Amino acid sequence: MPNVTAVLLAAGQGTRMKSSHPKVLHEILGRPMIAYLVDALKSRGMADILAVVGYQAEKVQAALAPYGLRFVLQEPQQGTGHAVQVALPAAPPETETVMVLCGDVPLISGESIDNLYQLHQQSGAAVTVQTVELPDGAHYGRVVRDDTGQVRDVVQVKDAAHRPDILAIREINTGAYCFDAAFLRQALSELTVSPVTGEIYLTDMIALARRHGRGVEALLDPDWENLLGINSRRELAQATRVLRRRINEAHMAAGVTLMDPEATFIGPLVTIGRDTVIYPNVFLEGETSIGENCRLEPQVLIRDSHLADGVIVKMGSVIEGSRIGPGADVGPMARLRPGSELKSRVHIGNFVEVKKSVLHEGVKAGHLTYLGDAEVGAGVNVGAGTITCNYDGVQKHRTVIEDGAFIGSNTALVAPVTVGEGAYIGAGSTITEDVPSGKLAIARGRQVILTRKKQPGAPD
Repeated sequence: MPNVTAVLLAAGQGTRMKSSHPKVLHEILGRPMIAYLVDALKSRGMADILAVVGYQAEKVQAALAPYGLRFVLQEPQQGTGHAVQVALPAAPPETETVMVLCGDVPLISGESIDNLYQLHQQSGAAVTVQTVELPDGAHYGRVVRDDTGQVRDVVQVKDAAHRPDILAIREINTGAYCFDAAFLRQALSELTVSPVTGEIYLTDMIALARRHGRGVEALLDPDWENLLGINSRRELAQATRVLRRRINEAHMAAGVTLMDPEATFIGPLVTIGRDTVIYPNVFLEGETSIGENCRLEPQVLIRDSHLADGVIVKMGSVIEGSRIGPGADVGPMARLRPGSELKSRVHIGNFVEVKKSVLHEGVKAGHLTYLGDAEVGAGVNVGAGTITCNYDGVQKHRTVIEDGAFIGSNTALVAPVTVGEGAYIGAGSTITEDVPSGKLAIARGRQVILTRKKQPGAPD
């Protein structure tokens, strides 16, 4: 799309969302809804994308900074026409087409964007508007056509409260347009304020184009379910279901088994290898990659993590910001916190927590253990109830357990401390000093058995 500037309308609060957050930042599967629109534009080669921000502008800009957009502030927010008036001076002089899209339409496809642009280019119209036909026109602006079928006007519902003929129309405006940039620069200042709402409507550009003797085209897009804006929590949930279904179907088509697609939540940035089996109520979020032949049992949450081939994650486990090597297994009810790395064939059992630690090949920590800020060598066995005491109240310290060491149950390793290769720690020990390789360390009080003095009248 050469010499095209896309203007995204993202300034509104979205009062029907009943929220203190900007509407376009409400998330669908872990991403702001407007991010999906940006993806669709970039998939069509759109290079210059300008977002009009207003309500909580700094928050919107911060959230969208990774997407490479430019920003223009609309303050106060006086309607869609006013938003484009504010944005147009920021368009490069060489811009020939201005495409305007609403930031609350996340499901629009690249194909729909391409079709709108192609019709605009082929027709040479001053304005090309995207429309759909609905079973019920609801709160959307109605598209009014003349006797020849040409678009004459778009009338807002608030301005047609006493016009049943207008409200009976089922063709509505989606809020997506292409404008001839030269015409837009010429006529945009002619827009007037609505006496009903006090807003400046971008839809009035259609009637203006007709008065200027310029052509107006409308693309009646059949994909109406994906071209409607999100204006309520119910509509947000509906969009989430649609996108989740699309994502899940794509993974199943690529060879992934979802035991219950309706109860599986996979984010748009997640990749999954073939022959992986995913049980119900699994949540895969962020930039997560799952290898081939993995098994993810029910109630598992994995976020921003990488799992190699053949990994098993058992029921109720949480994995965040971690890497898991081939053939490892985790859980049930385990937690891997950010910075954790499990090498091949590591076993992490039930109620084990790992934080910012590296566990090398074949490590076993079967149950009730905390490993934080630790380096655990290959083949180490960590007994139940073992903890690394990594925090002294001021600083974090590291624990090093070298290859082949055996850590007995109920051991406290007070960092900084090193347990040497092949060393053995007796159960119930509190280790505060380094243990040399191959040595046995026991640090516990000696067991004492005493006879209790008999009380008068007590049985023998």
